[in-house]
Amino acid sequence: MRAVPQPCAIVIFGATGDLTHRKLIPALYNIAADGEMPPAVAVVGLARRPKTDDEYRAEMEEATRKFSRQPVRDEIWDGFARSLFYQCSDFGDEAGYRALAGRLDKLDEESGTRGNRLFYFAASPDQFETIVENLNKAGLNKARQGSWARVIIEKPFGRDLRSARELNRVVRSRFSEDQTYRIDHFLGKETAQNILVLRFANAIFEPLWNTRYIDQIQITAAETLGVENRGGYYETAGALRDMVQNHLLQLLCLVGMDPPTDLRADSIRDEKLKVVRSLRRFKAEEVRTHVVRGQYGAGTINGKPVPAYRDEERVDPNSQTETYVALRMWLDNWRWADVPIYMRVGKRLPKSSTEISVHFKRAPQVLFNRETETIEQNVLAIRIQPDEGVSLRMQAKVPGTSFRIESVKMDFHYGTSFGKASPEAYERLLLDAMAGDPTLFARGDEVEEAWAFIDPIEEAWSVKENAPKLCTYPAGSWGPEEADELMARDGRSWRRL
Repeated sequence: MRAVPQPCAIVIFGATGDLTHRKLIPALYNIAADGEMPPAVAVVGLARRPKTDDEYRAEMEEATRKFSRQPVRDEIWDGFARSLFYQCSDFGDEAGYRALAGRLDKLDEESGTRGNRLFYFAASPDQFETIVENLNKAGLNKARQGSWARVIIEKPFGRDLRSARELNRVVRSRFSEDQTYRIDHFLGKETAQNILVLRFANAIFEPLWNTRYIDQIQITAAETLGVENRGGYYETAGALRDMVQNHLLQLLCLVGMDPPTDLRADSIRDEKLKVVRSLRRFKAEEVRTHVVRGQYGAGTINGKPVPAYRDEERVDPNSQTETYVALRMWLDNWRWADVPIYMRVGKRLPKSSTEISVHFKRAPQVLFNRETETIEQNVLAIRIQPDEGVSLRMQAKVPGTSFRIESVKMDFHYGTSFGKASPEAYERLLLDAMAGDPTLFARGDEVEEAWAFIDPIEEAWSVKENAPKLCTYPAGSWGPEEADELMARDGRSWRRL
């Protein structure tokens, strides 16, 4: 049974930033519009620019009308807007935190938020320690009896193992692990949550979910967008840090984990941790063989010319930052021994889509294979975004007198099957944080293990002599030729999206 969201005050550090405008406030509005908001919630945005409550509400209304998944209804917005407040403060100003504490106490009395506090770090990671320490000085990290205090940390969770450990140390010095929610919006997507149901509630799949019956797994996250106005950030991150370390490894955990003993948060996260720990670590000389990195050049997207990555704003014209990564990986455990996992992520590709495909081994070379060409593999495709759903490719006889076999597809779409759009990921995750359910949030040890896998790859790329080359690909293509060659060496190819 799902935990019930509780009355609380939500404090957003970085209240005027892009994340707040595009995701957080629209998500909170949609929660209210769907009737799922707790009976008493106050949202306090904190940032440095001076604003009144009314000015902030008007700014957030404009953003919500632009980015909400459903049209804004005036009567619902008017009620929601009354719960929005603005606090002007620098992140390092101790007096500002004391003023925030006083305002939260006042909101407890006026709005009935019961002393419960949810602090959302939508600021730059280099501000986290400052925010944490000042929350501690103001006593805001310690809940009163009968209340709670929690912190949501937006990615990135560090940029390598060392910095991730330091970030965990900083947060744990003032907030316990059960107070800490590391958000990964991919885990809030309906199809990602459904992976466990698909696997463990359907007896036709789980007995086949192992090395005996599965030939390979592919995970693809493709984007038509470039770096847009995020060139400065992307130069310090790259596709491996920005997407593989968190989003795609999280999806791999859901596909690869063993069944948990129950549905408690730590039971599920314990099994996910085992998956990350079983990832085969690459030696420096193996990175060249098993990992391809690429960077988009000039090209065409949807019929329109787009610039090369190195010509984007705030990007080094000699940049070695990757916008594409393809990996061949293995999980060294009994369930997945010798099953290759192919993962790719890239910007400026022909289509925006995130998908997991599970490719089953071919039927034995008897019966039908004697009379026809080799039949294709059964493929279970899990579409994370867009058009969330699941499809299964199977073989069927073509009607007629000749004996011909073709692939057909059984398809399930969330929107058509359930008659309503799936909620945005941030909506589910914010509700879970208000309810105190950390199931869909990353635990500290899992984050560190993921970095322990990523670091050797980054280190191999960073050497100046004999480093694996940075491949190029034209925008609008499916990536560098070397990524296709990575698959071809195994007699396989990437699944067409």
